[in-house]
Amino acid sequence: MRLELRRGTLVLAVLACLRTERYGYTLRQALAADGLEMEESTLYPLLRRLEGQGLLTSEWREEEKRKKRFYVLSPGGEAMLAALTDEWRGINASLERIL
Repeated sequence: MRLELRRGTLVLAVLACLRTERYGYTLRQALAADGLEMEESTLYPLLRRLEGQGLLTSEWREEEKRKKRFYVLSPGGEAMLAALTDEWRGINASLERIL
């Protein structure tokens, strides 16, 4: 049940973190620092799916002599983040009243 509850929040958290460009490892660190640890086996398929949906853009760059794929929100991702944030706030307010 805990995993089901977390699953829906991960998309919102990833989109919010990618308002700032990051590569996978730094994204995982940022999420973990805010209390949302995520396995690579969850994160990378999610990033590919979000990019496939047009919500993220990415590019390969060399940094510290290693190629890394950097992700950032696309304009569509910014719109989706705003919509999901509004939805989340409404759901959260309802749940707070219920709980």
